[in-house]
Amino acid sequence: MKRFSLAAALVGGLLSSVVQADAAFLARPDVQRYIDEQVATGSFNRPELEAVFANVETKPNIIAILDKPATSRPWYQFRSNFYNERLLKNGLAFWQQHADALARAEKQYGVPPQLVVAILGIETNYGRNMGSFRLVDSLSTIAFNYPRRAEYFRGELTEFLKLAKEEGIDPLTLKGSYAGAMGLPQFMPSSFRKLAVDFDGNGHRDIWNNPDDAIGSVAHYFQVYGWRHGDDVLIPAAVQPGVNLDDLAADKFNLHLTVGQLRARGVLAQAPVADDVLAVLVPLETAPGVTEYWLGLSNFYVITRYNKSTLYAKAVQELADELRLRFMAAQAQQQNAAPAEQPAAATPVE
Repeated sequence: MKRFSLAAALVGGLLSSVVQADAAFLARPDVQRYIDEQVATGSFNRPELEAVFANVETKPNIIAILDKPATSRPWYQFRSNFYNERLLKNGLAFWQQHADALARAEKQYGVPPQLVVAILGIETNYGRNMGSFRLVDSLSTIAFNYPRRAEYFRGELTEFLKLAKEEGIDPLTLKGSYAGAMGLPQFMPSSFRKLAVDFDGNGHRDIWNNPDDAIGSVAHYFQVYGWRHGDDVLIPAAVQPGVNLDDLAADKFNLHLTVGQLRARGVLAQAPVADDVLAVLVPLETAPGVTEYWLGLSNFYVITRYNKSTLYAKAVQELADELRLRFMAAQAQQQNAAPAEQPAAATPVE
């Protein structure tokens, strides 16, 4: 990614002609107050912020997306979007191409390659779909035109402007999702600033164009949130009649109960696990009217810190497990196909 100097662009007068922007946006009182606040922190000066906001294009379609009522799909409908042959094929190829970086990330952060590969596949299909919105437009639209989430997104907008300045990137050029998620791993700007790493040592954190940085950043994210190397993600469970499922499943993003406490309430682990291990009940509707039950353990909880969805976490686990099997099978096939070492030629008898 090309280095960028905002000050130099201002001197050259380049920013004003980048896009046909909303001319009234910069003049809005709330935008001016935001600029005042940021200048007062000492992180920015007024000319550089005005140069950015003079070129913001608000996107009403983002508000329309946010206002759509959320619908929760059952597992049997959700699964095929994130566990399918396309992602498995592309994931195996990505793993094989970046095996060294993935192995190094596992050694440094204790996070297995299959987890990192699964995350990058589910998030962007290995960089094929990283989002087409200019981040300054999407973040500004929500920060100033969507009161319900304005406080959070103004914080993310500030983090985005800081990361662009720190990394020497033109903030008007970076693209991502309609909600401001970025790069192969779809980090929000705050996550980027806290957790993205320069994994190839070139002095720049580039999760858009550098798979090594994306790999290291995802692994670092999971390490920080407490990934336990070698531990299970989920184990199967059985539920006895009369269990209050609504009560137990409602608290699905926290680990408050142990396996022993859950057993006392009628939830029985179907695989070996210690009574003092924290777990959460995860019901999955595998077909209309058919529900399977699982116990999500600490690593399951960690995946839900990346995306707050139990269905997402289960899809990551299944995709990761199958990717590992396919990678191992491909390695074994390559070893078996390698030509056998030829025996040394016998010394001819005189």
